[in-house]
Amino acid sequence: MVSCCGMAKEVIRKEILALESLIERIGPEFERAVSLLLETKGKVIATGLGKSGIVASKISATFSSTGTPSIFIHPVEAMHGDLGIVQRGDAGLLLSNSGETTEVLQFLQIFKRFGLRTIGIAGKHGSSLARDCDVFLDAGVDGEACPLNLAPTSSTTVAMVLGDALAGCLVSLKGFSREDFSRLHPSGALGRRLLLRVKDIMHCGEDLPLVLSGTSMRDALIELTGKGMGAVIVVSNERRLVGIFTDGDLRRAVQRHEHLLSIEVDDVMTANPVVISQDRMAAEALNLMENRPSQIAVLPVMDSEGKIAGIIRIHDLIQAGL
Repeated sequence: MVSCCGMAKEVIRKEILALESLIERIGPEFERAVSLLLETKGKVIATGLGKSGIVASKISATFSSTGTPSIFIHPVEAMHGDLGIVQRGDAGLLLSNSGETTEVLQFLQIFKRFGLRTIGIAGKHGSSLARDCDVFLDAGVDGEACPLNLAPTSSTTVAMVLGDALAGCLVSLKGFSREDFSRLHPSGALGRRLLLRVKDIMHCGEDLPLVLSGTSMRDALIELTGKGMGAVIVVSNERRLVGIFTDGDLRRAVQRHEHLLSIEVDDVMTANPVVISQDRMAAEALNLMENRPSQIAVLPVMDSEGKIAGIIRIHDLIQAGL
């Protein structure tokens, strides 16, 4: 029996070879395609049938999520009412491996009737789609990665990567930023990582466990227990950070001090602890806590004046979906 791993590696190898061949074909036509998309005042309307339609839909979604308004329209549905979405100033992105898909070519004629510019992605240089679009991008492959050389595999991979390459260039040339990206992805884990700042989830005000430098251990323990944050922040009269006293510090102090309640919190706190600004991304706080020899459970949060603004726990970050 032939090894499944061996077969899988052969499929992957064929697809890699197809992409390596694509690299050699990136040139003036690709530059023209990028220029056309940059000059488009409206949206990019992507279309394709079958597997090419699935790839076109993905490319359209990538465009929209990276600052180039786009929509996918099924070429058959386009002929039955969906043409209402097509407007002056739009551009067409048409995919067909053969370049001869009847429904796609019919849609191409509609684009021409509207006076819209078009980009064709096809696997055949002399095809109707390649000939009739304003810009043609060659997505041809020597063969499919499918063992039968039938199912669209290498061809769909090449077409999708071409779309990713177009989107990547547009991101750079438009100056699309991480902040722009976050505004378009407000939900889900990705949105939370890009949008949430420390100040959005930190504990502050009455919830903040604070004691002054010189506070007795008895009073510090009362604050530690009462606020339930796993730590007490030790500050000066000017609310400047002096140190932090955590549950871990308490366990160590119990082992070292026979008369624990007779000392001051300063004697057992951690001086100069790791801190974070309230304006930093919450994901940065998580990285700061986790990527250390010994994981930190809580962080003092500072304001722009270098004073204590709040406290944030690793539990808060996990609960926020980070």
